[in-house]
Parts: sequence; structure tokens; C-alpha cells
Amino acid sequence: MHAYGQTMSDIRANLAAGRWQRVLPRVYSTFTGDLSRSAKIQAALLYGGGYAILSHRTAAEEWKILPVIEGPVEITVPYTFSAISQAPFVIVHRSRALPHIAAGTNPPRSNVTDTILDLATAQRTPHQATNTIVDLLGRTRTSVAAMEACVLVRPPFRYRPAIRYGLALVGGGLMSALEVAYLEKVEDEHGLPRGNRQTPIEVDGKTLWEDVTYDDHGAAMTVRLDGRATHAMAGIAFRDRRRDNAAELAGRARLVYGWHDVQTSPCEVAAEVRTILVREGWNPAGARTTTCSQCGER
Repeated sequence: MHAYGQTMSDIRANLAAGRWQRVLPRVYSTFTGDLSRSAKIQAALLYGGGYAILSHRTAAEEWKILPVIEGPVEITVPYTFSAISQAPFVIVHRSRALPHIAAGTNPPRSNVTDTILDLATAQRTPHQATNTIVDLLGRTRTSVAAMEACVLVRPPFRYRPAIRYGLALVGGGLMSALEVAYLEKVEDEHGLPRGNRQTPIEVDGKTLWEDVTYDDHGAAMTVRLDGRATHAMAGIAFRDRRRDNAAELAGRARLVYGWHDVQTSPCEVAAEVRTILVREGWNPAGARTTTCSQCGER
């Protein structure tokens, strides 16, 4: 404010009169009423100082990786800066690598790869960190190679093995946390073969992708994992109907499971998959040993 000719007396007078409002320490809005999202972002960056950038959840929202929600603005400042989090308005992170993670955007924010890495390391458990890597890479065009380069240059202190495992899963074709759960809870724990991931199919002249197929194991079978809340959208529903019809015309067996199925009833899902695999030609002789402690399959 001093740069615009306002003294502390002017600021106090405007605040007392209700013409201005204090947003954060040393940050004021020259209007009353609720702040817009862009105003909150600008206020948080001003509070953080000249080198502050948006990071974590807020950067992901700006990159359109995650939907915008009501919540604090997250910023990252240089490690030596004194700014601290101010609940519930702003969360302050610190980084020694700030000059290397900032993207040339307006407002400034962390690079996509660093944003994903920050969100993964902020999770509560290693498993959540793995799922974050898989889910967020599945929502962007960011390559596994780009993420691996980011991890190499800026090795995370938390969850490094879990993050590398997530990258390996994406490199193997997995695109969501639901696909990770199906791999671990259904295939691996129940001794089923690992299917091929993201198998391309041609439907109406377009290339679509099936989540899991087992053709390499002698069974013309598809497992579709429905983890989306957008299934009611007309375009997606039509696409999936055409994909179902194409599978039927090709004589393929197919099963569809959602998050609830895989998380709460993996044994039942595995039994169904095993039944159809055997019916369609898979020979279970020499199959992997079942490690599931919740079912009686051996």
C-alpha cells in the first residue's frame, strides 16, 4: 500500500470505516464482501512474497488436473522465507528447489510434474502416494519418462519407493487407482494371470481402450473397470454401448466391475474372473499361488 501513497493511518482508517478488509497479514482488499477465487489466489501470493508460487492442490486445480474445490490456497515459498500458514485461508510450503519447479505461468505455479510429485508426497500413506501417481498421470498427458526425470532431479524424501512403484504401474499400462486395486487384490492375491492393460480396439473407426484383456493367456475375455462418476453423460454412455456391442459381435466374454466391487468383494470378483477365464480357454495349471487370507481358494 505504501507504494500507492497509502500510509498506515490511511489503512487503519479504511479498515475502521469498513471500506477495506484485512485478508492476511500485510494484505488488504480495497473492497468489502467475499473474495473471488482469483482474489484469494492473488492475496495468498502477495502474502507469500515475490517468489511465492501456487503449488500442491491449488496448482493441480490451475492445471485442471483436479476439480476446483473450496479450501485454502496452497503456495510454496523459498525455504528461508518467514511466511507461515494462515488457517483457513492459505497453506504455506517451503522448498529449496523453488527456482527449478516454477512454471512460467500467470499466476505462477509449480510445473505439472512437480505438482504431481508434491501431491504424492503429501499423502498419508505410501499406498495413497502410489494411487496418486497413477491417478494423476492418468488424467494428464505427462509421460512416465517426464515424471521419472522429475524424481531423479528432485528425489522425494517421503514415499520414494511407493512413487517409483506407481510410475512402474503406469509404465505397465495402469491408469487409475481402481486398476491398481484390481491388479493387487484380484489378480495377484488370487493367483490369476496378469492381463494386458489398455488394449486398443477399433470401434466405429476410432481407437478405444479396454482396461484388461486376457488374450495372451488363451482367453478372449475383457474386464472393464468402471471407476468414473460420469457414466451418465450421453457421449460416454454411447461410447460404452458401442464398445459392448463390438465385444459381443467379436464373441468376446466381458465382465464389468466398479470400485465397490473390487474393494469390498475381491474374492467374489476373482472367482467370477477365474470361472470365465477357464471357460474361455485359460489353463490354470501352473498358475500362481493364491495369497488371499480372506477366501478359501487354493
